[in-house]
Amino acid sequence: MFSRLGTRCHDHRKMVLILWIVALFASNGIAGAIGDAYRQDFSLDGFESTEGFDLVETRFDDGSGSPVSGQIVFEAEQAVGDADVQAAMEDMFAAVAEIDDVTSVQSPYAPGGEIQISNRGEAAGRIAYATVNLPEDIDFTRAAEIGDEIRDLIPEVDGLRVELGGFIFAEFEQPSAELFGLAFAIIILIVAFGSVIAMGLPVAVGLFGIGMGGAFVILASHLMEVPDFAPFIGVMIGLGVGIDYALLIVTRYREQLHTGHTVRESVGIAMDTAGRSVLFAGATVVISLLGMLLMGIGFIGGLGITASLTVAATVAASLTLLPALIGFAGEKIETTKWRGLIAAGFVALGLAGAGLKIPAVAGVGFLLAVVTIVLGFFVPPLKREVPHRPPKPRRETFAYRWSRVIQHRPWTATIASATFLLILALPFLQLRLGFSDESNFAEGTTTKQAYDLVVDGFGKGFTGPIYLVASVDGAEQVDALVAVTGAVQDDPDVENIFGPQPNDPENPTAVRWLITPTGGPQDKSTTELVTRLRSDVLPAIEESAGTRVLVTGAVAGNVDMSAYMGERMPIFFGAVLTLSFLLLMLVFRSLLVPLKAVIMNLLSIGAAYGIVVALFQWGWLNDLTGVQPGPIETWVPMMLFAVVFGLSMDYEVFLLSRVREEWKRTGDSRQSVADGLAATAKVITAAAAIMVVVFGSFMLEYDRTMKMMGIGLATAIFLDATIVRLVLVPGTMELLGDKNWWLPRWLDRILPNFDVEGHAPPPEDDEDANRLLEPVPTGGE
Repeated sequence: MFSRLGTRCHDHRKMVLILWIVALFASNGIAGAIGDAYRQDFSLDGFESTEGFDLVETRFDDGSGSPVSGQIVFEAEQAVGDADVQAAMEDMFAAVAEIDDVTSVQSPYAPGGEIQISNRGEAAGRIAYATVNLPEDIDFTRAAEIGDEIRDLIPEVDGLRVELGGFIFAEFEQPSAELFGLAFAIIILIVAFGSVIAMGLPVAVGLFGIGMGGAFVILASHLMEVPDFAPFIGVMIGLGVGIDYALLIVTRYREQLHTGHTVRESVGIAMDTAGRSVLFAGATVVISLLGMLLMGIGFIGGLGITASLTVAATVAASLTLLPALIGFAGEKIETTKWRGLIAAGFVALGLAGAGLKIPAVAGVGFLLAVVTIVLGFFVPPLKREVPHRPPKPRRETFAYRWSRVIQHRPWTATIASATFLLILALPFLQLRLGFSDESNFAEGTTTKQAYDLVVDGFGKGFTGPIYLVASVDGAEQVDALVAVTGAVQDDPDVENIFGPQPNDPENPTAVRWLITPTGGPQDKSTTELVTRLRSDVLPAIEESAGTRVLVTGAVAGNVDMSAYMGERMPIFFGAVLTLSFLLLMLVFRSLLVPLKAVIMNLLSIGAAYGIVVALFQWGWLNDLTGVQPGPIETWVPMMLFAVVFGLSMDYEVFLLSRVREEWKRTGDSRQSVADGLAATAKVITAAAAIMVVVFGSFMLEYDRTMKMMGIGLATAIFLDATIVRLVLVPGTMELLGDKNWWLPRWLDRILPNFDVEGHAPPPEDDEDANRLLEPVPTGGE
């Protein structure tokens, strides 16, 4: 089937290319016309914080918590009540209130606004804030525009400092990380292939895949709950896997060309071997991502579905569009002229400049690329072919010799590498789940400066208040709940408490309190306070008053979400691991190979987790990450696990399928490991390098969670492609020998036969078997 699919796409390449172009433009045209409907609900049905939110919304009609809001935080050396300062700020507030989509501005100078002026220590009277309310359904693009308009209104008064607070007004110049990653992918592919055309095929497939996937994400947002950061995750994953999958197929195609097959035959064989591996690897990634549905949280399930749609689009492009593009390239895939090579380098320079938002570099790079191509038709040196370096026989390559070194001391290599990964994973034992806030922005940003001013003026707890709310039946029950105030105030982690406040003084049906903790919303003490209020402080009063006091608010909601995610993650991990084990057992007809694969993938993922905790939770190298330490975003470990485990299986399948192919041909388990590693090391190294660069480039993003995902994925892939594939795999396979492929006979009889290795023709002799990517002499471009 795979061979026929490849040859048919090759034979009808014009039609296939036209259909893909039409599908790409049509899907994106429809998506652009209807727009997106991104949303995410962090509340959980059945949890105390959600019940509290619902009670506040239904019993209190003051709109508290309904608008989206940011803050104008200001500090005046001469005091915020100074006549010049007050006049300037009141003029600013009046102008801000006139901005389109600003619903109201709550000024500290308005009646009742005294609580918005600090009375704390040295900051008393010097720091204040105004709240800017926006419509609940406003999009982030418009909110950012409003933030820019507000900045233009900041007055210039001696001694006055004004900052904008809140996520909604965060100022950033967002790099296009995917362009920066793509630039380095071009360089890596040229180095790996030595061919501009061969480089261009995986890049084209990756771009088509994320182009279709991006449209699917927008369309899916109208059918399910999809978070606004889903497109970034889709681009990150789609670009990486799209280039990787195409790279595997193109490499196998070139190998068949070098053994004398025609272009059409080579396409069929490549699809029948590497194409099978790509389908299986892609299915594993999709299954891992869909496992996020087990969490039972709307936006996380939507994130998993949309990411899997992007992966599915890249797999489809690899299996249909790529054979068609190879048909256009033919044997010219081996030929590169200096004009193409130099122009590709300038294109990479232009993409890097565009990704870093440096217009001059981008413009120069693209201009020089065009000039090089034009001159290449007239300047003889640029028209010459780039000479190919003579390849080494497979058994003289570094990968083959390295495998022999590891196989010579398998116990030492296995124990040392496993210990190294376990040491890297140790910080994961102190993982603390939570949510980012303004404190995690980089120093020097207006958002972080505003946060620091609020902390100086009102305390850390002011940035993350806790609310209590209770349903009551009349004033008598309110009186019975007065004891809540004193009991909560006595807690050492509570700075102050305001309340009880009834919703109706004459006939109350609900009452609420506002608690300011001593710690910030991310502090461990605040999480412990929420737990202590629920389990120790409030139960006795609730029993006496005959009603339940709910601990709610954003902080309590985050605590509930983090606890729920922590409880559900083992279920998710177990389901993905079990299914992956079963799939690998089907593919390789072995019990020990899939067991080793699962364990080794867990080691590389655990090490990546440890690095993420050290960098983002402990704050190591925060000058590099550009963020302040804080808890790990609740959904990140799960997303990292789904993506990394799926991608690790790519390399596992590609390597082990070649090892098994050699073992079935020769029956020598020791030699098959060395030959399989030598045959795949170059492409796995190139694929992993592309992944590392693409994922690592997301460290350039402004968002802390995108940085976290980027560094987590990059380190996991790096460790998997180096420590695991180059040390643990040959070491453990040497120790087990022929037992690697052991499967009980009764199990072998009942398992369905799933062939991922395909039917590549055997090499005619040893010299043919050891040949590596030798250039095919052609006279074409």
